[in-house]
Amino acid sequence: MPADLAVIGLGHHGLPLAQAATTAGVDTVGYDTDPRAVTELAAGRSPVDGSLTAAEIRRMLSTGFRPTTDPAELGRVRTAVICAPTPPGPDGALDLTAVTDAARALAARLRPHTTVLLESPVPPGTTEGPLRDILETGSRLRAGRDFHLAYSPGRLDPGSRTHGRTRGLAAIPKVIGGLTPACTESAAAFYGRLTDKVVRARGPREAETVKLLETNFRHVNIALVNEMAVLCHELGVDLWDVIRCAETKPFGFQAFRPGPGVGGHGVPVDTVDGHRPLRLVELAGQINERMPAYAVQRAATLLNEHGKSARGARILLLGITYKPDLADRQGSPAEEIARRLMDLGAAVSYHDPYTLDWRVRERPVPRADSLYEAAAHADLTILLQHHRTYDLQGLSVKAQLLLDTRGATPMGAAHRL
Repeated sequence: MPADLAVIGLGHHGLPLAQAATTAGVDTVGYDTDPRAVTELAAGRSPVDGSLTAAEIRRMLSTGFRPTTDPAELGRVRTAVICAPTPPGPDGALDLTAVTDAARALAARLRPHTTVLLESPVPPGTTEGPLRDILETGSRLRAGRDFHLAYSPGRLDPGSRTHGRTRGLAAIPKVIGGLTPACTESAAAFYGRLTDKVVRARGPREAETVKLLETNFRHVNIALVNEMAVLCHELGVDLWDVIRCAETKPFGFQAFRPGPGVGGHGVPVDTVDGHRPLRLVELAGQINERMPAYAVQRAATLLNEHGKSARGARILLLGITYKPDLADRQGSPAEEIARRLMDLGAAVSYHDPYTLDWRVRERPVPRADSLYEAAAHADLTILLQHHRTYDLQGLSVKAQLLLDTRGATPMGAAHRL
């Protein structure tokens, strides 16, 4: 059966889009080369942590969503959106292998008048460069003449009650940059079915650079408050109180908060295809990468101040996901912190309501069943992520020693990062 839409790549980018489309009544097929992902979805389960719930997936299936590994499905749709992952490669640059593989699979079956959209994070120039070349070569069709081609950056805030998947894409303006004005309008017509507002960029390069700017903005500002956290600790200043007061300014300030590291799927990009490096982004990356080591240093110092050594200390890590109230551990600093503590000779355990099994260096980390009992038994408890289920007031009473890396505990109830 033909479908209105093919979502190519059923991961963190593709699944929310497929959900929004099916909710809006768009007949959607989801394509992925990973049979496990398709099998999990067909069974009503999410193939990726922190994505859709089983109930949400069952609703998608009941309204006609079809996950498949059959590339022939790509030749039967009016619109195809590439949502393939672009993880950082060994050199730190985005790895476009999955995007180019998806483009080749689509190109072999591309029909005239199809609208092709790219949502994966990519360097500026990818849509009208490598992606266009693959599609035109494989299909013998011309972008902008025989089919429409555009870029639209993915925009979701996982776990957010305002901008997460609860309301889907409807509440988030969608930026679109087409190869031609007609490409932009075709993309706008599609996204107009899913969102309340469409924002037209001048072209695909501008739309691609929107994603670059948004991601780098987050990482640079987190680096600023992370540096402030180190300075404020040396000065004896409560940075979280500083931020609380500063965010009352109604202009010129946006609150970011420090932490033990930066997680998530957005990768900062400090250079593009040999162009001049973004030195501020590069420096921000270095600052953020140092935070897990700084958190471990603070933990060892606290233990020492209380007459204990990190070697042989029982240390409980609370919350090992990258965001509160999500199961997603992508980029979470918890693993590096655990490794560093183990290297110091500490006995590490963890508690997280969203993670039932955790392995570091291929070895299982003991999971605490009773939170209060584990905190009372541990020489040091480190709050890495503040899940809503944690009663921090009660925890601060039970724990022998508590290091709060998120500024979530009441003032004076714990040592803060």
